[in-house]
Amino acid sequence: MVETHDTMAPMGIRLSPLGVAIFCLLGVGVIYHLYAGVISNRVAAFRQGSNVDLRDLLALSVEAAVQGGKEVKKVREENTLDERTKGKTKEGASELMTLGDLRSHKKMFYLMKNTYPALKVNSEEHDSSVGEDEVWNRDIPSDILEKVPEGHEVPAHTVTVWIDPLDATQEYTENLSQYVTTMVCVAVDGKPVIGVIHKPFTGDTAWAFVGHGTNVRARTSYISSSPKVIVSRSHAGKVKSFIQDAFGNTTTITPAGGAGYKVLSLVEPLPHDTAATSDQADVYIHVTFIKKWDICAGAALVEALGGKMTTLKGEVIDYSGSEGNSGGLVATVGLDHKALLEKLPNWVPEKH
Repeated sequence: MVETHDTMAPMGIRLSPLGVAIFCLLGVGVIYHLYAGVISNRVAAFRQGSNVDLRDLLALSVEAAVQGGKEVKKVREENTLDERTKGKTKEGASELMTLGDLRSHKKMFYLMKNTYPALKVNSEEHDSSVGEDEVWNRDIPSDILEKVPEGHEVPAHTVTVWIDPLDATQEYTENLSQYVTTMVCVAVDGKPVIGVIHKPFTGDTAWAFVGHGTNVRARTSYISSSPKVIVSRSHAGKVKSFIQDAFGNTTTITPAGGAGYKVLSLVEPLPHDTAATSDQADVYIHVTFIKKWDICAGAALVEALGGKMTTLKGEVIDYSGSEGNSGGLVATVGLDHKALLEKLPNWVPEKH
């Protein structure tokens, strides 16, 4: 491969044709790997440093919730729930999962991640099977275009997305479809700014972009002296005695399924949501542990209407860290939130 020549000319090495070919191949390989590394680093840097427009993200969140809802409704109508238990809650109740949860998760999670790979997306469910390959078509609903101007870009690394593919799974298995929702929340630096609550069995979708617009309205009046309080029907804890200590024994307490449903009970009913009219409430209170994908979308919706959702001690809930909130929950729209908090008894987390 290498030829040497013992002549009077200066000593040198000349590669044979085979050696030249191998040298060229090695050179191409080195250049390819260097180039690939540069491109990979640039892509990674772009994904971590790129901006996302929040109006686009709102439209995508609506689409994801609607697409997930279609899967939820289809599984329920086909009665192919494949119900199973995925563990116990902190209160000792079984946490159910169905095929509707999983199919909705796959549709919603991968639609978000395929469109914006840099985003951190937290979903209630996890699935190791092959994901969807669908990407958002970038269509923006007309009501969003009308109410939300463009130009709300934020760095992708400041965004955390919370997905609840099927809120009120317990009620879903009992065919209490009025409580079921799919939800998406977008938090920026831990603050909920976009909330979407979709009702698969009525087709209604509530959305809100804090400070910029929403398609729901607060009711014209709320009662603060003896408010109607809506609470969890499956994770109630000692909420009844807690509420009666605060507002008296005559206070109406309404158990209901799903955190999304309970938040919607605080506002004007959605166009096709006739069931929610009978469950309208003034306050939503929760006294046990609750996951952030259950409440983040509702927090954004309440905030967009000038209301508040805090812990029972009035603390702001951060939506960028751990999955759970152990401080209880109180949500109001159209009431003096601080004054209502002052009526609540001293609250101590329940031990199990």
